[in-house]
Amino acid sequence: MGCAGSKDAQDVQVKVDPNAICKVGSHLTTPDDINGFPEFPEGTKSLLSKYLTKEVWLKLANKKDKFDFTFKQAIFSGCKNTDSGIGVYAGSHDSYTTFALLFDKIIEDYHKHGKSAKHVSDMDASKLKCPPLAADEAAMIRSTRIRVGRNLAGYPLGPGITRE
Repeated sequence: MGCAGSKDAQDVQVKVDPNAICKVGSHLTTPDDINGFPEFPEGTKSLLSKYLTKEVWLKLANKKDKFDFTFKQAIFSGCKNTDSGIGVYAGSHDSYTTFALLFDKIIEDYHKHGKSAKHVSDMDASKLKCPPLAADEAAMIRSTRIRVGRNLAGYPLGPGITRE
């Protein structure tokens, strides 16, 4: 895998057996261990298990984004760790497009807004509606911080980064 980023999303060269089933769980060691439609244990509550239908699997199982991040890599953590709340990771910004059939449903469920929703930033602190803290609670605060993580355009996200 590399960071070339110039190619389009594409199919992985391995064909998916439409009848194969893969029981998921902690025994999985690599994304390639997902050799059939993931079957989750009863009671699994992840958004991956909710939205990964056989139809979605058959359409995406052989896909990879333009950074060579595969669909199996995207769902591996949620297949291995069935107690996960969400269960998917994007390998790059392109993953959101390439795997949109699954990602859009999960994002809408988790964030409660659809694909066409727009984020509006307003950095005017005077518009915040925050009640004052009680004096004893305010006295406990020594420092605060705000953490923001962004990615450089044209490079994969954390799960898709390789040495190359």
